[in-house]
Amino acid sequence: MKKSIGIIFGGCSSEYPVSLHSSYSVIKNLDDNKYDKHLIGITREGSWFYFQGDIEEINNDTWQQGNVMKAFISPDRESKGLWIPEENRVIPLDVVFPVLHGKNGEDGSIQGLLQLAGIPVVGCGMEASMLCMDKFIAHRIVNNVGIKTPKNILLREWDNPEEFMEDILGLQFPLYVKPIKAGSSLGMTKVHREEELMPAIQEAFKFDNQVLCEENIEGFEVGCAVLGNDELMVSPVDEIELFVDWFDYGEKYSQKKSKIHMPARIDEDLAEKVRDTAAKAYQALCCNGYARVDIFIKTSGEEPQVLFNEINTIPGLTDVSRFPSMVRAMGIDYRKLLDKLIELAR
Repeated sequence: MKKSIGIIFGGCSSEYPVSLHSSYSVIKNLDDNKYDKHLIGITREGSWFYFQGDIEEINNDTWQQGNVMKAFISPDRESKGLWIPEENRVIPLDVVFPVLHGKNGEDGSIQGLLQLAGIPVVGCGMEASMLCMDKFIAHRIVNNVGIKTPKNILLREWDNPEEFMEDILGLQFPLYVKPIKAGSSLGMTKVHREEELMPAIQEAFKFDNQVLCEENIEGFEVGCAVLGNDELMVSPVDEIELFVDWFDYGEKYSQKKSKIHMPARIDEDLAEKVRDTAAKAYQALCCNGYARVDIFIKTSGEEPQVLFNEINTIPGLTDVSRFPSMVRAMGIDYRKLLDKLIELAR
């Protein structure tokens, strides 16, 4: 029998456009012979709809004007499905695949609702999603298992940044200012001089009520995919080669002035350290299903050092995103990847 799969897209998040493109790829590639697909769209304002139109309307963000009805995931475990009030019916769901990025989607909110509802979810659950979304907490947890991270200073919206200025300046320039719980480099600034610092902090606070000031790591960024619950599969390492100052939001999704190398241009010993660090961080942060782990290679010392950056619990899933490319390097094509993720759903 076919599995009934709910795919949630959009979201009340600044990363709404990224979700549309990722979910379009997921929906397009899920095998119609294996799955009954039920598409659940969330608007930027947070309204939920059951969408039954052409998926091209998702890709070009006209889906709300198409064939939609109000809908909700019922937290009632007896229902275990999607409630359509207009028709007074529940569509039973075997698994839900949230293809959401950022707040209210990647931070444990949706995962907690699905846990209440008793519906298996593709990817990380509520606990891991929450921990990985908070960059400050994630760094402290991986530190406790012996993984190095960049130095940083935490600012909260009720803090006076001036009181932390000496410590922040001690990180030296350039440094990064970033919201703790935002993705895709939104609200993030690379600061090169003191007069740029306060505007960068103010910009970051537009996206979150907590902000990190973090040291710049001389070197480059790499990453790998991790798949699994108890037994893990770790992909070959990729490398971001930049021809711009840093990998900001625009560059992440256009890659006009950067290049992704797969595999990374590092020796096998260093690549193995990266993979080991990725698996160790994945387990320390209670991840399951899948995630992309981003790592810094620090090259300013005598020997290259591996430092944890972050874990993306719902990485980009377009056909050309880094995560599917990492998995292809493991010999798993996109359709088989989606089958595997649904198989791993808890």
